[in-house]
Parts: sequence; structure tokens; C-alpha cells
Amino acid sequence: MRNLFLIVLTVVGMVFSNVVYSQCDSVARHCQTLLGLQYISDGQQYRSFLTGDEVAEFEATFFGGSKYRLCACTGGVDGNVVFRLYDMERNLIFDNNDHQNTSYWDFEFMSTMDCIIEIQLESTSSPSGCALLLIGFER
Repeated sequence: MRNLFLIVLTVVGMVFSNVVYSQCDSVARHCQTLLGLQYISDGQQYRSFLTGDEVAEFEATFFGGSKYRLCACTGGVDGNVVFRLYDMERNLIFDNNDHQNTSYWDFEFMSTMDCIIEIQLESTSSPSGCALLLIGFER
């Protein structure tokens, strides 16, 4: 009986992970369009499956003198992800919640800076979903 339970649990887990992965792929395609032609992706996709008020945290280094675009997406609707950019001492640099949850932000640092980026689902949006962050630099 225990073996049957483990087999069922494994199959359900595999099906769920495929659904989540597929959902994140469609989110990635949508988010890529927000980079536009002016920005090139850094080659990374910062993905997280979030539920409720969970927050995903990523670290990135931004080089002085380069122009960047942060894009945050979930599903095909813009504005459903809150993202915040902090320096390493947790001083807030940008919060898209202060800008009607814009899906992207263009910026430039004068000197190289390590940062922390937090993303979470907007509280009025879906109770769970794939949240994705892309970082692009200007061509």
C-alpha cells in the first residue's frame, strides 16, 4: 500500500511540475517582448512559482555606465507583479508599486553595484503563479 501511495505521489508531482514549467515558459515569452529590440537579455531567467504573499529574492550585479531594463511578468497581463530593487544594505532603490506596478523599469548606475531584487504577486491578482524577472542591457 505504501509503494502505491509513493507511486501516485510521484506521478502527481511530475504532472504538477510539467504544468508549472509550461506556465513559466509562456510567461517568459511574454516577458521577452517587454525587453523590446533596444535591450538584450543577460541570458538568465529569474523564475519562481509563488503563492499568496511569498517573495522571491535574486541578486544581480549592474555595471556602471550601462543602461538596463528590468522586466517582471506573470501570465499575459502586465502589472500583476510587484518588484523592488535594493542595494546590498537593503536601501530601496526602486519599487514598481509606486509607479502603478509598471512591468518594466529602465535605469543606469554611475558605478558598478550589487543589488537584491524581490518579486511577488500583486495581492489582487491570482493567488499563485509563475513570476519571472528578466534583466536586459541596452544594445
